[in-house]
Parts: sequence; C-alpha cells; structure tokens
Amino acid sequence: MTLIGIGQIKYTLSGYIKDNDSGETLIGANIYNVNNPSQGVTTNTYGFYSMTLDEGTYRVAVSYLGFQDQIFSVELNKNSTLNVKMMEGVLIDEIVISAEKEDVKKNVEGTQMGTIDIPVENIKKLPAIFGEVDILKSIQLLPGVLSSGEGNAGFYVRGGGPDQNLVLLDEAVVYNSGHMLGFFSVFNADALKNTTLIKGSMPANYGGRLSSVLDIQMKEGNNKHYQVEGGVGIISSRLTVQGPVVKDKSSFIISGRRTYILDLIQPALKGSNFEGTNYYFYDLNTKWNYTFSDKNRLFFSGYFGNDVLKFRQPNRDFSFDLPYGNKTGTLRWNHLFSTKMFMNVSAVYNDYRFQFNGGQDDFVFKLFSGVKDWNLKVDFENYPDTKHTLKYGVNYTYHTLTPNTASASNGEVDFNTTFKPKYANESAVYFMDDMKIGRRWAVNSGMRFSVFQQLGPYTSKLTGKEFGTFETAKIYTGVEPRVSINYKTGNDFSIKSGVAVTTQYLHLVSNSSSTLPADVWVPSTEIVKPQRGVQYALGFFKNFSNDTYETSFEVYYKNLRNQIDYADNYVNDISKEVEDAFVFGKGRAYGAEFFVKKAKGKLNGWIGYTLSRSERSFEDIEGGRWYPAIYDRTNDLSVVVNYKPSKKWDLGAIFIYGTGKLFTPVRGFFFVEQNVNLFYGPRNSSRLDDYHRLDLSATYTPKPDSKKKFKGNWTFSIYNTYNRKNPFFVNFDTKTDFQSGISTITGSKITIFPLIPSITYNFKWN
Repeated sequence: MTLIGIGQIKYTLSGYIKDNDSGETLIGANIYNVNNPSQGVTTNTYGFYSMTLDEGTYRVAVSYLGFQDQIFSVELNKNSTLNVKMMEGVLIDEIVISAEKEDVKKNVEGTQMGTIDIPVENIKKLPAIFGEVDILKSIQLLPGVLSSGEGNAGFYVRGGGPDQNLVLLDEAVVYNSGHMLGFFSVFNADALKNTTLIKGSMPANYGGRLSSVLDIQMKEGNNKHYQVEGGVGIISSRLTVQGPVVKDKSSFIISGRRTYILDLIQPALKGSNFEGTNYYFYDLNTKWNYTFSDKNRLFFSGYFGNDVLKFRQPNRDFSFDLPYGNKTGTLRWNHLFSTKMFMNVSAVYNDYRFQFNGGQDDFVFKLFSGVKDWNLKVDFENYPDTKHTLKYGVNYTYHTLTPNTASASNGEVDFNTTFKPKYANESAVYFMDDMKIGRRWAVNSGMRFSVFQQLGPYTSKLTGKEFGTFETAKIYTGVEPRVSINYKTGNDFSIKSGVAVTTQYLHLVSNSSSTLPADVWVPSTEIVKPQRGVQYALGFFKNFSNDTYETSFEVYYKNLRNQIDYADNYVNDISKEVEDAFVFGKGRAYGAEFFVKKAKGKLNGWIGYTLSRSERSFEDIEGGRWYPAIYDRTNDLSVVVNYKPSKKWDLGAIFIYGTGKLFTPVRGFFFVEQNVNLFYGPRNSSRLDDYHRLDLSATYTPKPDSKKKFKGNWTFSIYNTYNRKNPFFVNFDTKTDFQSGISTITGSKITIFPLIPSITYNFKWN
C-alpha cells in the first residue's frame, strides 16, 4: 500500500531485530518500505535501527539472511517502536512478497568497498586442518587477503604487513591472534556471532592501522532457554554453555577450548630424551548482558587465552618454557537518548604477554615482552532520516609497551637489560555521514583526527633531555579524510570508488616470513615515525539471476610512507633496543581482485582471484632499490564449493593456488677465522615453488529432522588431499673439509604439512 496522508510532518520507527529462538540481536538486518525500498536502513552492531518517514501508513519489510522475511502494516502518526523477532527457515507462501518488493542488495547498495560479512555457520562447513574451524583461515580465501604461511592464521591484506590489520574482539584490540605459533587463531567459532572484514576504504570510526579491519563480535547468550554445544576432535575439544540469567532480560555465554594431543602421549615420552615435553593451548570466552529497558543495555565480555610450550631434554639438562597469551575485557553501555540518537560507551582492557624461561646446567635465561592498553571510547549514531546515518565519537587509549627485557645468570655472573617500558597516549575524534542522494547516488564521507604522545619517563637519544613521568617527549598528529561513493546504474549494478588516508602509530617489525609471538610491538617515538597510507580503490558490482550470482571487480593502489624494516646487517642482539636496528622507507601496493559468488541453491560457493604487487624501497637497503615485500604474491586463487545433496550430508571443497613465497637466496660464503659466513643475493629476489592444495570435507547429520533436544553430527575432512609437498622455507646447510680445503653449501626445501585427515564430533543440546 501507498502511504496515507501527506505533508512535512515526520515520525520515527525504531527498535531491535532479534533471533526469536535465542534472543540474540541481528547485525545488518534490513528494514525498508515495501513500496519504496530506497527508504530503508540496516541494524547496527547492537541490532538497533531507526527509520524516519513522513506521516502515513506503510508496509514495512524486515529481512535477514537465513531467516523468514516479515511484513508489518505500520500507521506512523507518532514516534513508534517495532521490535521484531525473526524465525529461521525458508519463506512460507503466505508471506512471499517477491512480486512487489525490490530486494535490498548489500553488495550493490552499500557505499563501503571491500566490506564482507562472514556468517560463522557457513565457515563451520568448510574443510579445516585438524578439524579446527578457523575464522582467520576462512578470510584468507577471499580476494585481496593472503596467508602469511602454510597453515598459518596470520594474514596480509592488499599488500600491507601483518601489523597493518586492526583485529578487534568486542572492540578490544588483539595483538597476537595465533595459537600454536600461529597455526590456529585465538577465535573459537562457537563463541562468535558476527565477523566483518573491511579491506577497502575503511570508514572514519576505525583507525590506527593502514590496511584492514577485522571486527568480530561475540554472541550475547541465549536469553530464552539453556543451550549446550561443543565438539570433540583429534587435537582439541570445546564446550559452550549459554542461557538466561533473567529470561528475556539477561543472558550469559561461556565457551572454552583446549588441546590435549601431547597430554595423551606423555606416557610414551617417559624414559626418552623428551620426557616432560608438552604443548597445549586453551582459551575461554565469556559474556554477560542485561537489558534494563529499550533505552539501556549493559554488556561485559572477556577473553582469556594462553599457549604453553614446555621443552625438556633431561640427558642434556636443557629445558625451556614458552608461555604467551592474550587477556581482554570489554564493558559497554548502550543508551537511547531518543528514537534517533543511539550511544555506546565502552571501557576496554587488553594485555598481551610473551615469556621465555630456559637454561642448561648453571645457565639461566629469561625474556619478556608485552603490550597493555586501557581504552575509553564514546560513539554516537544519529538517524535524522532514511537518507542519512551520522556517526561521531571520541577515543582515548593509554599504551604500555614493554620491549624485550632480558636477564641471564651463569653461576655468579648476572646480566640484565635496562630497557624501560614505553608509555603513550593515543586519542582520536571522528565524524562520518553515510548518505543517499536521490535513487542512484550514495556517499560515505568522514574525517578522523588523531593525536599520539610519546610519554616519559624517557631520555632522548637525540638530545639527551630527560622527560619525567607522563611528560610529553614527542607528539604526532594525523588528519585522515575518507570518502566512498556508490553510483547505481540499475537495480543490479553499481560502480564504487573510495579514498582513505590512514595513520598508524604502533608497529610490529618481523624478520621472519610470518609473525611469531616473540615479535615485538614498538610505538612511534622521536626515532620511529608513524606509518602513513593512502588507498585509492575503484570497483564494479553486478548481480545476476535474481541475486543468485554476485560478482565484483575491484582495483586498488596504496601509497605507503614511513615503512619500517631491519637493516641488511641486522643481528638479533637483545642487549640493544630493537628500534636502533630499524631503517625507514616507502612502499606501494597495487592490484586487481575478481570475485564470483553463487549464493543460492544446493550448490553454492565462490571463486576469488587476485593479481597484485607489493613493493618496498629503503635508502639503507641496496641503495633504495624497489624490491618485492616478503608477502608479495603475484597470483592468488581460491575456489570454495559447498554442496548439500540431502538433508543428512553437507559436502565442501577448497582449492588454493598461489605464486611461491619470496626469500633472499644465499650466493656464497667466506671464512673468518675458520668460521663460515654466508653472503646473500638481492633481498627477496627468489621464490619458492608455486603453492597449491585441495581440501575436502563432509558433515553427516544422522537425524536432521529430529525434534529431540540433543542433536549431533560428524565432520570428516582431509587437508592437502593429493599430498602436495608445498615448501615452507629453504634451509641452507654448509659443510667444510678443512683437510681438502673444500666447502659446499646446500639448499633444501622444507615441507611440514602432508595429507592430514581429521574427524570431529559436534553436539548441541537445547
């Protein structure tokens, strides 16, 4: 129906969209006027929406992927609240409205480029190494996102380094996202609600990184009934418990995971050279929320995770312990000032620590590094009408960064580094307007202004000046405009472009091909300047066959300044501050991304392909020659297929192909006092063999239509199905026969992951 009554009087329809079964709020649900779909909005991170229209009567539709569409007749003659509970399943005939509605297509309609929402339930159907579902390995299957190494959860986005990705868990920054030296991520999929990757022009409410944002929200907990789910796999098990504290008002969720494979083989190690050696990781996610009213909600969430590696060699009296892990805590308050004004206040704490304790005989060595943040932020969302969504806010973070502090003793001889923690303030204010101009144009424009202060106690290395506690030793500022434009040429086709200026004040510089827990975060100082970046992007988005197929083609160019690397003669010397080994230069990255997705039907999936280059230039490295970055990958192809032949079976396959990883080759060697010293060729001038792999999975649900409270399924998967020996790195070995005067050097390719089958039993009780 068309609206009744005309004039300039406007009223607001607002509320929350929730899952009827669990009470979880739904992020990104669509709410729109059936007769004019351009009059529509989406729910925010907390499931809230606000839509202002002229006075009248409307048919309002609500849709969300995987849930039944709902339509309501709304007479808007005053500000009104409409809270909607969505039912899972396929549309029934009585509410099919395809003949009179125009579907809201996020990939075509939205202003943001390179933004992808990843349903966690879909990720669980993909093949997984050792049966462990992994969010970070799943995003590596998307164009523009590269793996940092075989089996590694680290990732690179559009030619940027691993530290240039902002990884958030309920707004808390995660500084090290890997378990098992990076082979698994710290994110337990059972505890997660929504994952959003932004690899294009990031909006102004995000800052502090150059390349991308991975924003992950945890589940709030079922506020309707108690629920238990989990899984038992080859190397780990997991268990999640959630339920109401006060039905429909308050709920909780607790989710835990632990590995145990080396625990099980401890009896076999007794009497061996490795008796007592063990490794395990564990993590715990927890969240609690309370709804005081539609205007006030309170949330508390936390993450606690640790890796523990214990290495023992009793026959040599040699041992070491390597514990490291993350702790985060987020307290949030949602408040509605009015139907058009939403506020969120967050207090966030995060702590990342790395330790090494080891020794042999009388020699004892200890190493520690870490990052600790206290963060306070206030964000506002204002909905003046359906053509504007305004966001603005302030953010303050107090950083404490501890470099590699080391101590050692050998009998009566002691050694201690005198490095002090580094302190800093990081603040930002931002404003953003996501607006629609007519039926064809949409613009997201924003500005972010950031300030970074290096604080004392600190002694200047340049002038020798002493700075006291909380005294500003150095200050940097960043002016960061962002704009994204969408032009729709039709219902199924749009052209998008964007420019984003970004500043990064914290840096992680690694001398390995993938990030390790021992890599050190350093702040901007009088010596280390902030990284600056500008990204330009252009994209074409087209849907086919009633949105069954989604396609996109994007090109980008990134200009990077104040990039950081180690000098050619770098030697890992713990007695020197790490920033003294840095060199500074510039970078550039450019590429094209192709994406085709089949979103409907028993057979679905996607194909993603990236053609790209990422290069760096440092005056102190080979005279400023442009050379490919360690994560430069010319070709990267991912094919993902899901097929459901029956209610009982879900089949999945992944094929990956990529240009081989770069490395710096050894060109020869020379002797210094009978010690062999290697000399190397140009930096990153050789490549390993091209990488390719096929993974398969099958999920069997014995009783898919069972009405019983307890349900279970089996997941079978094969990693590296045809046993491809993909090289992980090249090891160079030298041998010298001093009698003959002949020396040889041999390079060998090391592989670590052969064909790996796995099986996991998953269960759920309601």
